[in-house]
Amino acid sequence: MIVHPIPPLFDENSKTLILGSFPSVKSRETAFFYGHPQNRFWPVLAMIYGMPKPETVEEKKKLVLENDLALWDVIASCEIIGSSDSSISDVTANDLSIIINNSKVERIFVNGKTAEKYYNKYTYPKTGIKAVCLPSTSPANAAWKIEKLVEAWKKIKE
Repeated sequence: MIVHPIPPLFDENSKTLILGSFPSVKSRETAFFYGHPQNRFWPVLAMIYGMPKPETVEEKKKLVLENDLALWDVIASCEIIGSSDSSISDVTANDLSIIINNSKVERIFVNGKTAEKYYNKYTYPKTGIKAVCLPSTSPANAAWKIEKLVEAWKKIKE
C-alpha cells in the first residue's frame, strides 16, 4: 500500500480545484505534483495564464495560488505498480472537505479519465460537485499535443 505523500495545495482564495489520480513515481520522489519532466501539466498551466513555465516547487506553488487554483489528487492510498494508472487497486480516496471547507472552491476539474473514474466512484457522492474531465497531461497521453491540451484546458480559466 502506497500512501499519498503530498499535502493539498490551496489557500482561502482558491476557487478551482484540479485533481489528478495519484502521484507518479517521479512526483513521489520530488514530493510535489506533476514531477515527471515529460508531464505537460506545468507548461499547459503557464501558457493558459500567460506566465513563464515554473521550474522550482516555489514557482509552481506561486502559479497555482496566484490564479486561485487548488491542487490535489483523488486517491489517498492505493496499490500501484510504478506509475501505471491501470494497475491501481485497493483505493482509499482523499477527503476533499479540508479544501472545500477552507477555500472558495466551487469547480472541480480532473486531469484524465483515471482521476474521473475514482472521483465519480468515491468522492462525488460526498461533495455533490460534478467534476469536469480534462484530457490527461501525462506523457502516456501522447495523442494530445500541447497546443490541443492548452485549448482543452482553457476552460479552467473561464
